Amino acid sequence: MELRLFPLRFFMEARERIAFPEGRPENVLRGAFGMEFRRIACVPECEGVSTCEQRERCAYARMFEPGAVFGEPSGFANWPRPFVFRARGLDGRVVRAGEGFEFDVHLFEMKSPAAAYLALAFARMGRAAVREVRMVRESGEAGEVLGDGSAPMVLGLEGAARVERVVVRFVTPTELKSGQRVVERPEFGVLAGRIRDRVSKLRELYDAGALEMDFQGFGERAAGVRLERWEARRVEAVRRSGRTGQVHSLGGFVGEAEYVGELGEFVPWLKAARWTGVGRQTVWGKGELEVMKVQ
Repeated sequence: MELRLFPLRFFMEARERIAFPEGRPENVLRGAFGMEFRRIACVPECEGVSTCEQRERCAYARMFEPGAVFGEPSGFANWPRPFVFRARGLDGRVVRAGEGFEFDVHLFEMKSPAAAYLALAFARMGRAAVREVRMVRESGEAGEVLGDGSAPMVLGLEGAARVERVVVRFVTPTELKSGQRVVERPEFGVLAGRIRDRVSKLRELYDAGALEMDFQGFGERAAGVRLERWEARRVEAVRRSGRTGQVHSLGGFVGEAEYVGELGEFVPWLKAARWTGVGRQTVWGKGELEVMKVQ
């Protein structure tokens, strides 16, 4: 009952002026990373992952179109990518040539040398240079320099201590779905269910396989936890796909929720969601949360 990841902090130096749009710095980074990653990992004649005979061994396919690799070509857009970006410090910031900036990438791919691909892709970016890449500690501080011997962070998912009250802060815009509907309030049953689904799928696809747990019982117990306080506001943002030209919402709610009930078994999952994100479009930095208070 654990999840492994490489939480990485990239320290960069701008080669030219870079303006990060408000509400969308992760989108800019993800787009630049994707273009460079494909140049590194794919052969020039590749017409697309869905028709590529090498997709099961292709690092780009596993990172960006995992549905085509794992057997659901008609629905691969819903498969979780094995990484998320964290770049709130760049929101609306303009970085001049020669200035440094930093951002985090949480990497869940344990079956291929994905961390090396990440570093190489960013090193090849024309607008910025990589100064160094460090692991991030659970405290949020930068730790040792990433190297061949770096071990992943291990997040335990089993809770035992009695907890009756938890305060959760939704740091970046979050959208949670129940059934086919986006909900307005993060009732705990919905929140815990989406965290469970995301964490278990990341582990199943990119690490040691499916978790052995009672998924239904977990959901039933989570539904018994009450949302006592909810203070939030709606944040709006959009992105335009460079590939299709389509406009996608990056909005959602931010704020604090206070939950009351038998929460002991769920606290490790809430803490794991700090690293994985929860809900829609986590790859662009949405759905980041923090556990602020445990009683």
